[in-house]
Parts: sequence; C-alpha cells; structure tokens
Amino acid sequence: MAYTGSCACGAVTATISADAPVAVRQCWCRQCQQVAGGAATNNAIFPTDSVDLAGELATHAYVAASGSTLTHSYCPKCGTPVMAQTSARPHFRTMRLGFLTPGHGLAPNAAIWTSDAPPWAAIDPALEQFAAQPPAPPPPTS
Repeated sequence: MAYTGSCACGAVTATISADAPVAVRQCWCRQCQQVAGGAATNNAIFPTDSVDLAGELATHAYVAASGSTLTHSYCPKCGTPVMAQTSARPHFRTMRLGFLTPGHGLAPNAAIWTSDAPPWAAIDPALEQFAAQPPAPPPPTS
C-alpha cells in the first residue's frame, strides 16, 4: 500500500512507497508536546528512501533528551507538522499521522517518553509503553 499526505494548504505533499511503516508510535516527549499544542504527536516511521516530498519545508532542530539531534519539519505557509528525523537514524523519516491522507488505517501501537506526559494525559493502556527512548526499529530491508 502506498501512502500520501498533504499539509492543510496543499503546499507540501508526499507520496510514500513503503508497503507499511516500520513502527507507529505516540510520543509524549516535551518537545513533541510543544509541536502538538500540548498532547502527544502520533507518528508513522518509514524508510527515508520510500518518502518523496514536494514543496518547501521549514525546520527546527535541537538536541533531544535522547542525545540525538531531532529536526522537526513543517509547512512554512500553514504550519502543518509534516515529519521529524533524528541524527541517530537518518535511514528513517517519522511522518505525522495528521499529515497523511485520511483512510490510511494507521494507529499507534506504542507510547514513548511517557515519563514526560502530563498528569492528565490519557494513554491507552493497550499500547506498549516506554518511559523514555524505545529500542530502534529494525533497519529497512532492501
């Protein structure tokens, strides 16, 4: 199955050729809470070479609690969060579920950085949970 995505104004689009993401996670780290306006980000991780982006992206990079440099990308025209990438795993792109075209059928199967979640956070107890950085997904296969 191929996936597509678009920002709210249509200036940034994506086609993702991977059959499936290598992981789908909900992230409660403090920086993701800021990106998401207070809640977690919900993300599908795809091999970098399967993601084809069109349009201009703006970025913001910082050293995350994991020690890696994390770069958030978003549409500079409408502000829609598009993806993140980490220096620790350049072979992956972490695509925001809200950027992907509805009907993709993806849902988080893990919640990460739960130690940073606010006391009011509603984290599905059915999700695998990690207080901090989880193990890396397996590398993409060629």
